Amino acid sequence: MSQLASITLMQNDDARPVIDSIIADNPGVKILTMPGAIKLDCEGKITVNRASVEERLGRPWNLQELHLVLISMAGNLDEDDDYFTLSWRH
Repeated sequence: MSQLASITLMQNDDARPVIDSIIADNPGVKILTMPGAIKLDCEGKITVNRASVEERLGRPWNLQELHLVLISMAGNLDEDDDYFTLSWRH
């Protein structure tokens, strides 16, 4: 049984394009809406793609902007300028 990779983001206008791109790019993602936060869980791994967020924003987006809306995460982090991936290594 694999563990769930997870990311929890603020529930605000700045986070909405990030949330929408995570949902679009990660089939099977489970969404838990809480007051002020949205928790996204996915079996195996969950990825935030810079290009996907930029498409929704209509402007260039630096992946470091993710930290402005990030509340928590679970998994091993792999990131570069184009993606931010959380997964569990066995």
